[in-house]
Amino acid sequence: MPDIRIAPAVADAFPDTLIALVTVTGLRGREPWPDTAAALDGLEQQLADGTWQPADESDPRIEAWHTAYRSFGTNPRRIRPSVDALGRRFAKKGALPRINPAVDSYNCVSVRHGLPAGAFDLEHVTGDITIRHADGTEEFTPLGEPGTVENPKPGEIIYADTTGVLTRHWNHRDAHRTRVTEDSAHVVFALETLQAARDGHLLKAAADELRNLLTPHAEQTAIHYLDPVHPRTAV
Repeated sequence: MPDIRIAPAVADAFPDTLIALVTVTGLRGREPWPDTAAALDGLEQQLADGTWQPADESDPRIEAWHTAYRSFGTNPRRIRPSVDALGRRFAKKGALPRINPAVDSYNCVSVRHGLPAGAFDLEHVTGDITIRHADGTEEFTPLGEPGTVENPKPGEIIYADTTGVLTRHWNHRDAHRTRVTEDSAHVVFALETLQAARDGHLLKAAADELRNLLTPHAEQTAIHYLDPVHPRTAV
């Protein structure tokens, strides 16, 4: 099992970081997921009714990520945190994308709670995963673009394993290699906040909600937490 850790320099730069890791083994992505379908439909209906709307960049949850992106040299209005981009798309189109049940589950939880979320198929991860500053030599192939190779900017925060970059700009976009498909069986899902003192309860509620959507379709699930005091865990 790989470890996931926050590098000391990232922990020092963002001391109120809290990351929930929902791990799943024996995931069954090809069967019906009625609870996820109902959650998506319900959230879309709330948006249509005007009783709920996604967090935008004026929301403190999104604003914190914009500030973080600027700190490592990324323009967050050009390259947006995942939850910001997803919320904007949702508000414009009135519907969330349907990818596969596992991805749809974390997208729903992410946009509902205003927290970035992502996932990695652990069968395609090599070695341990570290959240760290890039040195610029790493390689990244974006999700859906298997023929593309990018290099992160030096100082950009990335998720990386021993082969390359799993997520650029902390949580902007995941890699093609570790994407979650209907056949992914061993997966780790990540939910993140930079304001644990303010939003830690929200993160924990989101992690519980995601786990509840996953549990009926898995052999085993668990939740782990990373923060600067506990920067490492096995998944």
